Amino acid sequence: MLMPFLIACSAGKAQKKDYAKADVAKYMNTITAADLKKHLYIVANDTMEGRNTGTEGQKKAGKYLIDQYKAIGMSYPPAATGWYQKVPSEFMTRAFSPKLNDSENIWAFIPGTEKPDEILVISAHYDHVGVKNGEVYNGADDDGSGTTALLEIAQAFMKAKQDGYGPKRSILFLHVTGEEHGLHGSRYYSEHPLYPVANTIADLNIDMIGRRDNAHKDNGEYVYVIGSDRLSTDLHNINEEANEKYTHLKLDYTYNERNDPNQFYFRSDHYNFAKLGIPIIFYFNGVHDDYHRPTDTPDKIEYNLQAKRAQLAFATAWELANRPERPVVDKDGK
Repeated sequence: MLMPFLIACSAGKAQKKDYAKADVAKYMNTITAADLKKHLYIVANDTMEGRNTGTEGQKKAGKYLIDQYKAIGMSYPPAATGWYQKVPSEFMTRAFSPKLNDSENIWAFIPGTEKPDEILVISAHYDHVGVKNGEVYNGADDDGSGTTALLEIAQAFMKAKQDGYGPKRSILFLHVTGEEHGLHGSRYYSEHPLYPVANTIADLNIDMIGRRDNAHKDNGEYVYVIGSDRLSTDLHNINEEANEKYTHLKLDYTYNERNDPNQFYFRSDHYNFAKLGIPIIFYFNGVHDDYHRPTDTPDKIEYNLQAKRAQLAFATAWELANRPERPVVDKDGK
């Protein structure tokens, strides 16, 4: 009786998936303009009161994000005790700046199937600047567009997981707070990481991907790529190859120039990972006339462009999560 039992057990084991056969485009194309629009009209709704750090409007938006992760079968990281990483008011204190309430980073997690201790972070800030002089600053592009992109990228990975192609490395979806007041949420995570910095293979940061700037007013099929080559040649090449294979956007490196006066490399949440030696990419559409104005509303988002840029982030994340080796750090970040 023993031998047939062993044979039956062996036959019942799931066969190891050949990831080379995974239809990456199929999962990528579940990131749609329609779904992004549905989410963004909620996240950037007036009822969210501009999502200023630590306000009830921001907390309401955060609860919506958590509900979306629950709906696709995701949970918070097993190393955490819940969906929130508290960021205390005292940590966000800056001279000559308003006192902020306690706030929270929000995280969701897909455990890796083969290298679960290696972590890919995909980040976006979900705060904005609130209400000023009675006007709601909705922050649809900044950074409702990145916030909702994370939801769609997560559901694409979950579709793949349902087909047996769960990511080989773990993925941490990190919605950070306090960006508009000084990159506080990402700085707090970098100083209080849930997983060791040494195990974090990269951060893909998505901050403003729903509009076009004046430099591209005649063709929106672009995205600014910042920082991809600062720490890792591998990461830069992976993003280039993903775009060439799947999305065919113009990758604009204008703001990656070391002498660019805007210095955007230092101005979003990826920098708090980069300064620790973690390779990063910052996806960005550039500044437009509605930047930090009450007119940054969801009706002005170009959802097809937002979807394509989110698809590029997904395709790059897919390769990072599933390739044999993590990206090599071969540069100093300067």
